[in-house]
Amino acid sequence: MSRTLCLGCQRPQKACICTFIADIPNDIHVVVLQHPSEVSQTKGTVALLAKSLQSCQVIVGENFDEEACFLKLMEQYQLVLLYPGEKAQTLNQNFVAQLTHLDKSNENIEDATQFKTKLDAKPLGLIILDGTWKKAYRMFMLSTKLQQLPQVCLPDYLANAGQYLIRKVAKKNALSSLEASCYALALLEQSTEQVYDSAAQDYDAEPITPEHAGKYQPLLEKFKQFNQFQLSFRPANKALKET
Repeated sequence: MSRTLCLGCQRPQKACICTFIADIPNDIHVVVLQHPSEVSQTKGTVALLAKSLQSCQVIVGENFDEEACFLKLMEQYQLVLLYPGEKAQTLNQNFVAQLTHLDKSNENIEDATQFKTKLDAKPLGLIILDGTWKKAYRMFMLSTKLQQLPQVCLPDYLANAGQYLIRKVAKKNALSSLEASCYALALLEQSTEQVYDSAAQDYDAEPITPEHAGKYQPLLEKFKQFNQFQLSFRPANKALKET
């Protein structure tokens, strides 16, 4: 007998996550590149993320170099990849103001004013890799298009503030895809506001912290509830297994 699915989240009604959805009008478009093994992962966070953000899409695969949808996004957005590689720049309040673009000869071709003009025509987009560390690394190495994008990472005080209790992770307090997206969006949008502020040098926004992530804090609070909901299905003596 087939189980009755929720029409909203397409999960069994007993495991419905609709109550944890937070409707958030994110300013920066989010593109989740999801490893195929994550699609049916009930403990994954992308389903909740995609349902909560008004501007978010998910593309499933491993190598995206010839993925038509992804290539179109590269034309539409100035994409940055959230990935802690060697070339990654740490996100902060001044990131967008400092962001420079290089031509093919690696010469700086624009200042902050030029970059602001480009933002108006081609807005920022944030790419998230959804998978275990090993699978995310494989996706990155297989896709040369990803390697060519500017890489960004979260500051340590955020990167180590994970509340992902329902799934064993490679590093203690590591972030889920949902948490990483919320913090990165909060920092990027705050940084973008500084570029557009007429008195940028006097710009003084409240710092992004694990307890204060701007308009994304409600989703982070919902995520904590989602964790507890998922834990309620687990026997008390059952340990976390590697996923």
